[in-house]
Amino acid sequence: MSSETPELQAASAAAFPFTALVGYADLQRALLLAAIDPGMGGVLISGPRGTAKSTSARALAALLPQAPFVTLPLAASLEQLVGTLNLEDVLRDGAVRLAPGLVARAHGGVLYVDEVNLLPDALVDALLDVAASGVNTVERDGISRQHAARFVLVGTMNPEEGELRPQLLDRFGLSVALANPGDAAQRQAIVRARLAFDADPQALLAEHSAAQAQLIDRLAAARSALAGLPWSDAVVQHAAQLALAAGVDGIRADLVMLRAARALVALEGRDTVGVHDVDAVAELALAHRRSEHASPPQAPAQSPAQTPRNGQGSGTASNEAAPDGDWGALPPQPQGMERVKNTGAWPPKKA
Repeated sequence: MSSETPELQAASAAAFPFTALVGYADLQRALLLAAIDPGMGGVLISGPRGTAKSTSARALAALLPQAPFVTLPLAASLEQLVGTLNLEDVLRDGAVRLAPGLVARAHGGVLYVDEVNLLPDALVDALLDVAASGVNTVERDGISRQHAARFVLVGTMNPEEGELRPQLLDRFGLSVALANPGDAAQRQAIVRARLAFDADPQALLAEHSAAQAQLIDRLAAARSALAGLPWSDAVVQHAAQLALAAGVDGIRADLVMLRAARALVALEGRDTVGVHDVDAVAELALAHRRSEHASPPQAPAQSPAQTPRNGQGSGTASNEAAPDGDWGALPPQPQGMERVKNTGAWPPKKA
């Protein structure tokens, strides 16, 4: 038997190029906006298996220079997430030392949480607190320490495995609901891109290197320009009107719409935030917050990868087209409905 130790080859750490993603324009926009302004609260991606959720998150991290990509395991504890204080060191040398957690490791990069809907609520709540504030506070036995923890939070979930409580849904800044590609040509384009990457990652990266470099520069410029972009009274008023029409609770939706609109203007290299910019990002901020009693969204034509975001499908249209018939003069009465097939769209928020 040979005593030689076989040489181990390092696994490729190359991420799929962000600019090579096919068919997910809304997802790409949401991720870029969150990268420009992580304080919005990150992005929640809902969709079935195999819809590029984790691939997109890793691709985003590759656009941020020297950015760590940290994954939060389902079995993680609160201490593993936020860290802990080693008070035992006080007895030895009089110093309180911080044992950093995953949020500290993710500082400056992307913190990815797969199946966030299966995490304990307390863990999700703590995670969203840090993502929104950019500061992590570690407490133990009356002693606390703080450190910076500014990262892009990307949470994913499959609605078939359960939903997040509305209070936690609202804490995520932006949301995107994905569906399986229904167009044959689009499916073929996605498959070809994936096969090309699996066969030769470096070749596909080289093919998209110019576009990737341009996007990296745009992100850096957008981050620098962000603070200098104000909102006019008309823009703030328009965001408030959209939030009221959606029947959302609180004002977080207004704030996210305004910050996302500003990030969009910064990404596109413009210097004025307009009403149309709020309209362009409104559904990303309202889809997971909209009340079931709100009016359907007046959104532009959807891309093939999207599904209706108001959770009603074609039911509203069929109700409006139905004749009075046996109902006579009685007003329509709300009827409880049991979901038979989950479309991947966000369910309406309970009143």
